[in-house]
Amino acid sequence: MSKKHNFSAGPCILPQEVFQKSAEAILDFNGSGLSLLEISHRSKDFVAVMDEARAIVKRLLNLSDAYEVLYLGGGASLQFAMVPYNLMPSENGKAAYLNTGTWAASAIKEGKKFGTVDIVGSSKEENYAFIPKNYTVGNEYDYFHCTSNNTIYGTQMKQFPKVDTLLVCDMSSDIFSRAIDFTQFDLIYAGAQKNMGPAGTTLVVVKKEILGKTGRDIPSMLDYALHIAKESMYNTPPVFPIYASLLTLQHLEKTGGIAAAEARNEAKAALLYSEIDRNPLFETFCMKEDRSLMNVSFKLIDDTKKEEFDNAWKAAGISGLNGHRSLGGYRASLYNAMPIESVQILVDVMQNLK
Repeated sequence: MSKKHNFSAGPCILPQEVFQKSAEAILDFNGSGLSLLEISHRSKDFVAVMDEARAIVKRLLNLSDAYEVLYLGGGASLQFAMVPYNLMPSENGKAAYLNTGTWAASAIKEGKKFGTVDIVGSSKEENYAFIPKNYTVGNEYDYFHCTSNNTIYGTQMKQFPKVDTLLVCDMSSDIFSRAIDFTQFDLIYAGAQKNMGPAGTTLVVVKKEILGKTGRDIPSMLDYALHIAKESMYNTPPVFPIYASLLTLQHLEKTGGIAAAEARNEAKAALLYSEIDRNPLFETFCMKEDRSLMNVSFKLIDDTKKEEFDNAWKAAGISGLNGHRSLGGYRASLYNAMPIESVQILVDVMQNLK
């Protein structure tokens, strides 16, 4: 079977080198005669994997030892609760949230279970077609939470506000895709299954000094400080996803790091957005100034062309192009591992639609 052009929003495309090395490790990890799937997480070989997987994140993000890196379970959705549990005081806790999409709304829902949540900006009434701007976040809040990229609606924060409190960001769908100053954040979290690895682990990067100040008796599995003390091994970690994530980050480092990835991502997005803007049969769902480099959500203007277009992109070997069920249309996810040649195949199909 020929390889598909995988535009899925996640779990998503990864570098071919990662698939190959992961497959080899499943059969025999480091010449041990054991599969990666059966080795002890306390073994010397896997401890080395975990150590490097944590170290490479700080190298790529250019962060000091003031930050700790964790690999946890539960997906980014668990972080919707872990963030307020660890950062919002038990008495009179108050946080500010930016509502830019479905996942931001889910984070808001969980945050309200721990204290007062103020939504300082929202584009919900306009179907999340833009990123809110011109809001302020004062020091009356324990933290400000935002979502950097919105996979469903195809919007992305191009800059982050200066706030007088802790800055927390869900970067699940665009971490490692563009060069920004990561030191402006106090806590970052991201599900692995976009730019980082397969589903099954979640990256958390947290500034150590912000923890332990809530007065809460935090359950062990939800306590960042305990996971830091145990070096991400308080419980058995998701061994395979962490190893595959390490391979993905090593590939990123070897191919020029985040800055080089950003240049490639900008070229891919420009190619596709240019065709959408040129072609009278297509349009995006969101405002131009807030378009995502990672997830291009678009639709046909003439729905009578849908069957023809669907048949054409499927015949071209394209997979995962259907839009999210809540929005419809189409969604082309252009994560780091997506080659520009695959984007050109999609553009060719769009140009041939008459």
